[in-house]
Amino acid sequence: MIKRTLYFGNPAYLSLRNNQLVIKRAEDGDLPFPDQKDNERTIPIEDIGVAILDNKQLTITSGAMECMLENNVALITCDSRSMPNGLLLPLYGNTLQSERFRQQIDASLPLKKQLWQQTVEAKINNQAGMLYYVTGKEARNMIIWANNVRSGDSENQEARAAAFYWKNVFPEIPDFKRVRDGATPNNLLNYGYAILRAIIARALVGSGLLPTIGIHHHNRYNAFCLADDIMEPYRPYVDKLVYDYCNTNENWCPNLDKEAKVTLLGLPVEDVIIDGHRSPLMIAATTTTSSLFKCFSGVSRKILYPEF
Repeated sequence: MIKRTLYFGNPAYLSLRNNQLVIKRAEDGDLPFPDQKDNERTIPIEDIGVAILDNKQLTITSGAMECMLENNVALITCDSRSMPNGLLLPLYGNTLQSERFRQQIDASLPLKKQLWQQTVEAKINNQAGMLYYVTGKEARNMIIWANNVRSGDSENQEARAAAFYWKNVFPEIPDFKRVRDGATPNNLLNYGYAILRAIIARALVGSGLLPTIGIHHHNRYNAFCLADDIMEPYRPYVDKLVYDYCNTNENWCPNLDKEAKVTLLGLPVEDVIIDGHRSPLMIAATTTTSSLFKCFSGVSRKILYPEF
């Protein structure tokens, strides 16, 4: 079942009742009290996949948070600029988690290099697909670079492809540079990637894997190294949403306005092709993380990634 993505951008009181998330919206900017009876809505927590908290006047009870984490809901908090700055996930998400952690930790270096090779190859191929979507022309150099990725991407084909990709993916924006704190639409990309990261991290936890221990990323201060690894081939789907938004809205706002957020919050239900089947991106993420566990356990040697 496709899980829902909830965005809370207005003052509200979030509580728990009969495994339902009770949402009491504020009136005139004031926080509602817990005993307020009107202006109330309920949503089954088991239907929620991602919840984004983006207002300083949001109140959420401990019971609601506990139930959401028990149902593997990814809770995202935002800063004063409405940019995601925190991610809360359950400590356990699979009955065999201890065993799966051990298999993940014991994965050999050659296996990790092979998995990273597959990941980079899939990413470059999907970037090539995105460039074809934008220009209508096949990026043959990207396909060649993807085929030339070696174990561990020892020749850094990922960086080579990225340099070409970002020069061409937004042809209507002259001199665009992909910089985290750069000019728009970098802010839109950042927002979309944060949502993607939460989707992948949630899927990893559900598959009994530890998002902290990556196959390539290993920053000691990063709690989501594996999520950052696995999300790489999915990034072009965020790029597509941003590209479509910028090109279908003549008067689009360079800031992260409500319309842009609505567009990017549609990422979990974006259709992708994975293992020969059409699937919503959130479901595809679970397919990917399940295949990753099979690699760690020795059942398989191939990660299943979507094909753009």
